[in-house]
Amino acid sequence: MKRRQFIAQAAGVLALPLMRDAQAQAVLETALPQLRELVGRAPVRIGRVTLELPQLSDNGNSVSLRVSVESPMTEGDHVRSVHLYAEHNPRPNVANFFFGPQSGRAAIATRIRLAGSQRVVAIAHLSDGSYWAAAANVVVTLSACLDES
Repeated sequence: MKRRQFIAQAAGVLALPLMRDAQAQAVLETALPQLRELVGRAPVRIGRVTLELPQLSDNGNSVSLRVSVESPMTEGDHVRSVHLYAEHNPRPNVANFFFGPQSGRAAIATRIRLAGSQRVVAIAHLSDGSYWAAAANVVVTLSACLDES
């Protein structure tokens, strides 16, 4: 390995925590006041949550979505809830799912309506009080959820 390659790889590894903090901050800043209502002043970390959305959806009336959270789902360490937000929807809090140790695993597969291209955010609240997040962008060619009022 050449010196320049080593330095480039080392810089990438050192920058990873900074990128994750920046991603978490971007999720909270772009998302919504409702996220701050949910988490309060608790830090939100990126990781443990996997959010799968198509990058392009032909129709905002039915966009497939999968969320999973890494957790052993034991009495002492489990996922309490997962909250989905779509920042440009008329009602940004799209869905809330509640879990317990008896759930076995914290995984959701569903379809949501989206009012155009936007970022979707999934926030998981764990039994230790921590919050974990993931965000994904989706381009919607035919919007849904439009309020006429």
